[in-house]
Amino acid sequence: MWQKLSLRARLNTLLALVLLLGLVINIAQLLLQAGPRVQAEDQSVVRLARAFIETLVAGLNDAPDPDARLNRIVEDLNRLRHVSITREDRAVGAKAVSVYRSDVADASRGPPAWFVALVHPERMAVSVPVTVNGKSGSLVITSHPNDEMNEIWDGIVTQVQVGSAIAVALLLITMTVVSRALAPIQAITDAMTKIESGGYDTRVKPDGPPELAAICNQLNHLAVALGDAVEDKRRLAERVISLQDVERKEIARELHDEFGPYLFALRAHISSLMRIAESHEPNTESLRKYGSAIWEQVNALQHFNRRVLEKLRPVGLAELGLREALGALLRLWREARPDIVIETAISPALGESGETADLTIYRIIQEALTNVFRHADATRIDVTVEPAPQSLGITRGPRGSVLVRVRDNGSGLLRDHKAGLGLVGMRERVMALGGTVAVVSTDSGVTIEAVVPNDERAA
Repeated sequence: MWQKLSLRARLNTLLALVLLLGLVINIAQLLLQAGPRVQAEDQSVVRLARAFIETLVAGLNDAPDPDARLNRIVEDLNRLRHVSITREDRAVGAKAVSVYRSDVADASRGPPAWFVALVHPERMAVSVPVTVNGKSGSLVITSHPNDEMNEIWDGIVTQVQVGSAIAVALLLITMTVVSRALAPIQAITDAMTKIESGGYDTRVKPDGPPELAAICNQLNHLAVALGDAVEDKRRLAERVISLQDVERKEIARELHDEFGPYLFALRAHISSLMRIAESHEPNTESLRKYGSAIWEQVNALQHFNRRVLEKLRPVGLAELGLREALGALLRLWREARPDIVIETAISPALGESGETADLTIYRIIQEALTNVFRHADATRIDVTVEPAPQSLGITRGPRGSVLVRVRDNGSGLLRDHKAGLGLVGMRERVMALGGTVAVVSTDSGVTIEAVVPNDERAA
């Protein structure tokens, strides 16, 4: 039941319970103190009345008519609250009781029976001896707690009424304050629903207490970040499609420019061989010449086919692993450019980073080496592949990340240099994995440093 209540309902219910508990505790305290208060009041009034009577009757026999004076004293004293005075003549055993009693007249307005039973008032009776004209008698002082109980009961009723009014007022005020304070929550909920539906331009006005205002600001920042991320994703998808088209066009051009002439030459040489074979006396020297040309053309086609396959998929990467594939790549570059020194440092603690991460690392090094050989005019290249330090903050993969660094001693990038498709593709490939790429160019060379997170499947 409690779990189904809203936050506003929980706060209001909790406040109502606290106010009700406070009111109940206050009333219970008054009820517990009612009995001692009545008893203390009775004792105080009886003591006061006794002292007053003893003072008045001290010179009673000196009056012209002591008996009449005593009756006036009794009549006057019966006007006191909480007590009644009764004259008792021991000689005749007669009692004269005053007819006037305010508590009798107000008995219909007294407290309920359960309150009287709870307080348990006991009337106190004290006898004060009096001698009138040589006759012994007494004045009996009897306590009447009805007035005190009426006062206490009226106080409790007033306390309940005032306390209830104050509690209701506080509850209404608090409900209003809570409603206004929690009003931004509904706005936040509506905004999150719109953001979930793709409305990344949704904004929430920071309102309410500082905590909710901070949440509103963070939600606005989140909406901006999500919108930027979706836009980056869209641009990345466009770039991927564009790069795929560029790669297809490049491969088609290479196939047309390379395969076409070789195939045409092979066809011409084979036709020549067929003509020679149809003659009565074939020329062995011509056969050897055309056969050697065909061998060279087939060998060139094999090298070209290997280059095309290397672009599409590194040979041996999945079968031999990243270390062997990089070794083969670097050997090819050393054979192609023996004038450039290539130093490599592949950490033995590298471990497995996953197929996608391995391909990304391979492409980064391949593209970096291609750029160096084409544009850098360098004489030395340092290639480093090692586990990335934790200080770099890339922890997406369960086994950390890989740091790839390619540094050359060339002339550096031009001031108006614009990133080509290769560098853009490298950066977007790494960013798609959640990594980072940094390119630093100085007069002493260019350094490309990439942090590639390991695949989640590498574990």
